[in-house]
Amino acid sequence: RTEVLGLVKAQQVKNAVIVPVGSKGGFYPKNLPRSGSPEAVRAEAVSAYKTFLTGLLDLTDNINAEGAIVHPAGVVNYDGEDPYLVVAADKGTATFSDIANGVAADYGFWLGDAFASGGSAGYDHKAMAITARGAWESVKRHFRELGKDVERDAITVVGVGDMSGDVFGNGMLLSKTIRLRAAFDHRHVFIDPVPDASASWAERKRLFDLPRSSWDDYDKTLLSDGGGVWSRALKSVPISEAMKAMLEITDDTLAPTDLIIAVLKSRADLLYLGGIGCYVKGAGETHLQVGDKANDAVRINGVDLRCKVVGEGANLGFTQAGRIEFALAGGRIDTDAIDNSAGVDTSDHEVNIKILTGMAERSGLLAVQDRNPLLASMTADIAEKVLSHNYDQTLALSLLEADGVAELGAQGRYMLDLERRGRLDRALEGLPNGATILARAQSGKGLTRPELSVLLAYGKIDLFADLIASDAPDDPAFHAILRGYFPKALGAFEEEMGRHRLRREIIATVIGNEMINLCGPTFPRRLRAVAACDTGVLTTAFEAARQVLRFEEAWSRVDRLDGRAPAAGQTALYRELVTVLRSQTYGFARLVKREPAGVRALVEAYRPATDALKKLVPAVLSPFERKSAVRRAEAWTKAGAPKALAHSVALMRPLTSATVLTDLAKAQDWPLAPAAFVYHRVGGLFNFDRLRAAAASRPIGDAYEGLAVRRLIEDMRAEQAALTSAVMANAGAPGADPAERAAAHVAAWAAAQPDPVEAARRTIEEIESAPGGWSFAKLTIANAALRGLAGG
Repeated sequence: RTEVLGLVKAQQVKNAVIVPVGSKGGFYPKNLPRSGSPEAVRAEAVSAYKTFLTGLLDLTDNINAEGAIVHPAGVVNYDGEDPYLVVAADKGTATFSDIANGVAADYGFWLGDAFASGGSAGYDHKAMAITARGAWESVKRHFRELGKDVERDAITVVGVGDMSGDVFGNGMLLSKTIRLRAAFDHRHVFIDPVPDASASWAERKRLFDLPRSSWDDYDKTLLSDGGGVWSRALKSVPISEAMKAMLEITDDTLAPTDLIIAVLKSRADLLYLGGIGCYVKGAGETHLQVGDKANDAVRINGVDLRCKVVGEGANLGFTQAGRIEFALAGGRIDTDAIDNSAGVDTSDHEVNIKILTGMAERSGLLAVQDRNPLLASMTADIAEKVLSHNYDQTLALSLLEADGVAELGAQGRYMLDLERRGRLDRALEGLPNGATILARAQSGKGLTRPELSVLLAYGKIDLFADLIASDAPDDPAFHAILRGYFPKALGAFEEEMGRHRLRREIIATVIGNEMINLCGPTFPRRLRAVAACDTGVLTTAFEAARQVLRFEEAWSRVDRLDGRAPAAGQTALYRELVTVLRSQTYGFARLVKREPAGVRALVEAYRPATDALKKLVPAVLSPFERKSAVRRAEAWTKAGAPKALAHSVALMRPLTSATVLTDLAKAQDWPLAPAAFVYHRVGGLFNFDRLRAAAASRPIGDAYEGLAVRRLIEDMRAEQAALTSAVMANAGAPGADPAERAAAHVAAWAAAQPDPVEAARRTIEEIESAPGGWSFAKLTIANAALRGLAGG
């Protein structure tokens, strides 16, 4: 029960990156024969499995050839129509996919061989090495941020598993710089104190290709001095001097269990988990609570680990408390649900592709005999899409981690909100309570990556539910997202994509993942509160913001810095782009709230102006804005970002004013350029730019103060626009030289009303000269002075 619960929890969190959601379950045959041949035991297990599946299908809705829902006979249905049921291959049933699909075929179940992915006509996860490759994306991220490139730099590794296994075997072949010093499975302990990277990689490859291999098949002549392979059935293992040095122990002999503990506690760059079992718990947990009795003797606490990085290719290798304990001590770790999600993600793509190809077959667009070759031809494309999710999620965690303690308050409020709505059990998921969050804040520590991993997933699950309940997935602009979910080879079936049964779910999943990955799990709730909008408006604003800013182009330029620039500089650029995206999304949300519009309308209205504004900065900016942009770029360059890219990213903040400038220019029948010069001249002359910067940079006491500051900043933007409009209306024709004419227009307007202008300036100067810096009260008074000026 404990293991099934752990698997269900991991699966629930993994489901943040896949389309179907719902209830989870496990299959456990309790009465298999205790004796007899393996074939007989397997036959009995298969029989039990078929019984289990037929029981499920007897209660599940089906879809007939005409597309109508068919309820099973004799079943009273309280929950509405629900024909979606899939079977996931997991521990013990990894080879049962064809069996499950055979049962589905016998029932005429509408999913056919999409009922259980990975069968003979599906994607072979081991052949694709997809789960290991996904976990390796996490490993690469950790080491990249530690200043190492695992493709080129040597890393020492200890691991759980053997080379015959999918996740461990494939994982230990993903880099030829790996120096595997030790590993164990349920049969053997392998030690190679000073491995030769090239020779050991070749030998691991031989074992991977050798059917049913074990560590005992390893060529012992290739082991470094003092290494060996020992059966776990031995009473004791001799400890060589090389092993003593590697493990930092003094014992001459150890029982195999004690040797495994020493391996787990040894210093290494990476601990890679690819085998079954839970080996690390929290110090406050008992072995009974872990629920994996078979490994009680070899389990350690998270605080005892001395590796730098953990890669969880396998499920349930750590308890969540063990992960958090290791992370708080400085170790780098995510969760199993983050690291090994690529397998279930691949299965999800397979199921949705088979639904689509089934539609194409029924409409005569695809011959039955052509489907399987088509599936095979898309293997690399599927892998690329899946691995991009692993890459994006680990980056999202790094960005959340970089926010650190500054986000704790918002994260705590979001967890409380989820609990109140019945969507989260904090204790069950190992998330901190209010007292722990307060203690973290006082010690200057934010949530750990394992905690952020869970919160990230729940943010996606929560947003997905809201998206499905809204009309956002029905915006025609999102058809491109639906099309992009499928490989290019399926482009001929675009009409069928529009009728795909899970069309809305696919769109909601993709949008939800991208929004949460980029802007964080608390972003949707916070933006809806401050903009007073619903999920549909939020989604429209987010997608329009990305397209108007050409956000993906800028983001991709930063992505390409992997391995070419220090992670600190790259992360700083990512964070700035996120700041710009959030700001533009907020602006569009307020706009759409006032004047409803779809994504395409917003893009058509505001992208041309944004593109034009890119050519005007930095010339159009006020002196304060130019200096601020230069300071930001210099800081990022100092952190390692390329100078040219840093300056380009630093000039993206002003682009969010393109919507205001477009509306101002249209209202006054002016070209964009002169309107932009007047707007920024007004901002500099009357200190709007400095006041907004002061408001944005001051510490926020609580959520209500944060909301008040955000609204204050927006008030200042509105007042700057109003004052700009007044100047433009008073100026007449804009003139030939926009920069020079803007200065003259603003000066003329100010000269025409010297008393209110001087009063506003004097008020701001007095506030600035007062001791104590900018407080919220001072900002409010300054804003009131400017509001009066704009009104006059």
